[in-house]
Amino acid sequence: MSFVFAPAAPVAVPIAGGQDAFPVRRVYCVGRNYAAHAREMGFDPNREPPFFFCKPADAVVPVAQGQTLDLPYPPETANLHYEIELVAAIGQGGANISVNNALQHVWGYAVGLDMTRRDLQMKMREAGRPWELGKAFDQSAPIGPLHPAASVNGIDQAAIWLQVNGVDKQRSDIGKLIWSVAETIAYLSKYFRLEAGDLIYTGTPEGVGPVVRGDTMTGGVDGLGTLSVRMV
Repeated sequence: MSFVFAPAAPVAVPIAGGQDAFPVRRVYCVGRNYAAHAREMGFDPNREPPFFFCKPADAVVPVAQGQTLDLPYPPETANLHYEIELVAAIGQGGANISVNNALQHVWGYAVGLDMTRRDLQMKMREAGRPWELGKAFDQSAPIGPLHPAASVNGIDQAAIWLQVNGVDKQRSDIGKLIWSVAETIAYLSKYFRLEAGDLIYTGTPEGVGPVVRGDTMTGGVDGLGTLSVRMV
């Protein structure tokens, strides 16, 4: 069999401290997974199970440690928001995974940004329509290098933070996730068979807000380095 045109190369996230890379298959994102963020978005976090949306794999933009990504301001929005997140990378597939076994399916972790055209997301939400225009646009998922799970200690209580132009905007810890990484994987795997190459953006804490051209976002999760993105 031959292709009618050359297929795109897979998006690959570099592994911290090495030459290898993690090929991306799918990108799942958890919505409103920190209580304070759910409240700032106008929802009661005690009333809903986890819910998910997806980004295309080619929305992922790897950023090397110590580098700053120049990210073009996306079209058709006047209210672009940052959302700093812990990303879990799946290395072993499975369906109907138990909470007790879920972390065995995690290859590693990274720092990610879920960039959001908030005005378009809100417009779609109010109309009862899907969020793709607000969430799944080009280059909407910058990500730092992946760290193997075995090399990361205490990720379940690690600090997560983001600054814009050196000013604190988001600061929390992974222990405040409503649904833990293990619980998220178990729940998601009831609806989708997870496979090696899947990324799960696990949710953002409170403090989301807008950025404009010229702003630099620097965020991190303790033990995973930092992620730096400049809007251009």
